[in-house]
This record gives sequence, C-alpha cells and structure tokens, in this order.
Amino acid sequence: MTPHIVVLGAGYSGMIAANLAARDTKGHVTLVNARDTFIERVRMHELASGKTFRQRPIAELLAGSGVEFVVDEVVHIDAERRVVALSGQELAYDVLIYALGSRADLDSVPGVREHAYTVADVASARRLQERLQSDGSIAVVGGGLTGLEAVTELAETYPGRKVQLVTAGALGEAVSERGRRHLHKVFGRLGIVKVEQARVVAVDGGGLQLADGGRVDADIVVWTTGFEVSDVARKAGFAVDEHGRILVDSTLRSVSHPEVSAIGDAAAVRPEGQDELRMACATGIPMAGHAVRALTDRLNGREPRGLKFRYFNQCISLGRRDGLIQFVRADDSPKELVLTGRLAAKYKASIVSGALYTMRNPLLAKFS
Repeated sequence: MTPHIVVLGAGYSGMIAANLAARDTKGHVTLVNARDTFIERVRMHELASGKTFRQRPIAELLAGSGVEFVVDEVVHIDAERRVVALSGQELAYDVLIYALGSRADLDSVPGVREHAYTVADVASARRLQERLQSDGSIAVVGGGLTGLEAVTELAETYPGRKVQLVTAGALGEAVSERGRRHLHKVFGRLGIVKVEQARVVAVDGGGLQLADGGRVDADIVVWTTGFEVSDVARKAGFAVDEHGRILVDSTLRSVSHPEVSAIGDAAAVRPEGQDELRMACATGIPMAGHAVRALTDRLNGREPRGLKFRYFNQCISLGRRDGLIQFVRADDSPKELVLTGRLAAKYKASIVSGALYTMRNPLLAKFS
C-alpha cells in the first residue's frame, strides 16, 4: 500500500518535510498551505521598513519534487477518520505531518489587537509599512531577537523619528557581556531609547501602560513579544501542552496519535537530556529532516533513532550594515565569542539565504 502523507503548513519546516518525504518515502505527498507564496518570516522586519525582496511561489520551490500542492486553509482534523477538513475539500491521510507554525499573540495583553502592529506575517508587516509612511514616534515592545531586529531596522530606516525599545528585562539578557556591549553601542549610534525593566500591561491609542503605573507614549506600537499556535491540534484531540503545541516523543511522533508527527513551532520538542527547543527556523529545519528520517525508517521496518540537537549560534541583524552573531554552547547558553559589525550582517544574510536554499535542496536538512 502506498501511504498518503499530508503535510500541513509550508513554512521552513513544512516545505522541507514535504520535499524530503516525496524524495525518501514511497508515499504520495500532499502539502497544504493557506498561501501560494513562501514567507521568509525572518525577513518581515525588513518588509515592514520598506525593503523589497522577491516573493517565492511555493509551486516553484516544489518543482520536480512530486509533491502535490493544495492552497487552502485547514479548518479541522478528524483524527478518528484520519481526515483533514479544508475550507474547500477534505483530505484523507495515512500519515500526517503537522507544521502549522505559530502566530503573534494579540490577546494576552489588552489593546494589542486593536492598537499594535506586528511583524509576524506578510499582511501584518505591510500594514505596519503603510502606517510608517505617516509621521509618528515608534515603540517596539519585546527585547528578544525579533524585537532587536525590528527596532534597529526601523531606527536605521527612519533616523529622524523617536524610536524606543520597551523590554520587561534588560537589553541583551540572552547574550554575552561582549554581545551586550555591542548592542548598547548600536543603540547609541542609532539613537534608540531604551526602556528596560518595564512590563507592559495595556496598549492604547497613545502608547503603552506599564505595570508600575508609568507610561510610554508612542504613535506607533510594534508588538514582537509572545507567540501562540493554532488550536487545530487541541480541537483534534491530539495530546498538547499548555500552549497548544503537540507533545511528541524523541522521534517527533505524537505521543497520542502515532500516525501524526509534529515539527517546527507547533511541536513541543524536548530531546533526551535537554531543555525544550525554542521556536526558530534553526530548530525547525533539523526537526523536519529528523521527522522524515524517522518516518522513512518505520516504513522500511527499522527502529528510528531519537532526535539529537545542539545549538551553535544566535544570528541578529541590527539594520542592514551591522549585526551580532552570538556563539553559544550546545544548550544555547552564550559564550563570550561574538562576531559584530558588517561581517556579522553578511553572516546573518548568508544564514537567511541558506535557509531558503535548503527549501530547494532539502537533503541539507538531513545533516543539520
């Protein structure tokens, strides 16, 4: 029997999984995605600030792979019948690879949905880009990698505006002392105002309300903190964690439904002896390679091995001419070794290009 393998989601993980499954298994592979173009999510802050880059048709990236591509939205999964209900049809599956990713969390803090902009997807980034055509001060909320990239990109693009970064912790908490020094240097050069140790409790039309009773005034609020996943997996009855991500074993197979594998942001992955992997294409791409390798092993009567993963670096763009490459230990804790400046910017650009190259050459993911 030829298995029908359905892959839900055509982000970095889903694209690679579909390509590899078509190449390495004897199954018929169908990839489902709500859009017909591939979103380079790691570049949405560039799009928001007015940069342009080519939109990649998914069909083009799948050319010659044998993958059937369906542009439609996932509405529901009937796990008992093994059927995915789309807005326009139903798809039966023998094996399901769930890669629906994550989206910005707009509801955990009052006012975010009504008053803030995000850089989590193309539509949101374009709305921010349009708003930025009018004057106004900018406050970026969130001191993680997305926030750092967004605030520096916007400050570089709009040098005449007041740009602030509002973070619940200190600037650069996740990087080394050398990394923090470079961040402070870049913020000084770009004129970015740092608002540290400030927890946002509400967003309104004039800016941010803080937990200590203070305010940060801003005409434009960019929200980069907090992501959530679709509730499709939970409603389907798959075992999920408190955030709705599918619980998987070391081979990335659902602990409740063995015919389902989950990868990328939508999976709660904890390799043996390690902490849970963070959401990132750096983790999602290796997950895709491992999940398909495990599936191929099972289809060929072999016992698959568990996922082994180590971190190598964190790559942060700081505008178009600067960057910070923070080298890390296997557990993602920072080393003192960093790369900064134009060379770091080029390094980060090569990583982004490499992720897209892997879409076309998915065998690279098997060795990640």
